[in-house]
Amino acid sequence: MRFEVTILGNGSGSPTGTMHHTAHVLNVREQFFLIDCGEGTRSRMVRMGISPLKIKAVFISHIHGDHLFGLMPLISSLGLAGKQTPLKIFGPAELRKMLDFFQHDFGPPVGFELDFTPVDTTKHLRIFENRSMEVWSVPLRHRVPSSGYVFIESGNGRGGCGYAEHALADAPAAHALQLKHNFYPRSYAFMSDTHPSPRAADIVREACPAGVDLMYHESTFAEAEKRLAKNTGHSTAMQAARIAQKAGAKKLLIGHFSSRYKDLSLLENEARTIFPETFIAAEGETFSVSRIPVL
Repeated sequence: MRFEVTILGNGSGSPTGTMHHTAHVLNVREQFFLIDCGEGTRSRMVRMGISPLKIKAVFISHIHGDHLFGLMPLISSLGLAGKQTPLKIFGPAELRKMLDFFQHDFGPPVGFELDFTPVDTTKHLRIFENRSMEVWSVPLRHRVPSSGYVFIESGNGRGGCGYAEHALADAPAAHALQLKHNFYPRSYAFMSDTHPSPRAADIVREACPAGVDLMYHESTFAEAEKRLAKNTGHSTAMQAARIAQKAGAKKLLIGHFSSRYKDLSLLENEARTIFPETFIAAEGETFSVSRIPVL
C-alpha cells in the first residue's frame, strides 16, 4: 500500500520556466491529499496523471499567493467536473474570507460544500483523522501566521509514529507476537514557509519518536544569503538540514527555491554537509516510503 509524495512545484514567490509554485500531493493508501496549492497546481496535477477529483482534502500552510493562488481554479474545475461530495480544506482562519468571497460573491457557487476548518497556527493540534491517517499542525515562524503539517499513517487504527516500538516493549508475549505481523506507521512532515524553528523540530520529534520518515523543509536560500533569509522569514539549505537533524528525520527534501539559483546542487550540497540524506524536491518526482514490518 502506497505512502508517497509527488512534487508539483518547488519554486518560491517568483516562478520560472522550470520551477513552479509550491504544491505537493500525498498518496496514503490511494487516498490523495493536496498540501499547498500554488498557481498552476491543477494543470500540474493533470500533467502528472493525478486526477483532481481524487483529492480528499487540501492543507494550506499560510496566506501567501505562491501557496494558494491555485486553490480557486482547482475548486472551479472540480465544480465543472461535477464534484458533489464536500471538499475538506484546512488553513489559517483568514482563508475563510477568500473562500466565502469565491463561493458567494465571485460568481455562481460550485455545487459541492467547501468544508473549511481553521488551523490555529500557534498550537500543535490534531486537525484531521480517518482510518488511514491523522494530521497534526506544527507552528512555524514566518512573516504571516503559518503552519506546517505532520501526516502519520494510522497503524491499523492505532496511529502514532512510535506506537509499534513502544507497544512491543510493553506488550505481553502473546500480544507482542501478534504485533509482529504489523508495520511501523509511516510519516511525512511538511515545513514551509518558515525561519528555522527548533520548537517545530521538537514537535515533529515528539509526534514521531521513531523518527519522521520523510521531511520537507523550505530552503529558499544558500548560506551566503543567511541574513536575507532571516529578514524574509525563510531558511537556508543548511538551516533546513539542522532542523531535520534535530527532528530525527530519516530523509530530507528541500524546496521553495529562490529563482536566483540556476544550479540547485549548490543548495543540496550545502545541506548534505549537515544532513547527508538530503535530496532536491524535484518537480514531477515521487518519493515513496516503504512499509517496514515490526521485527
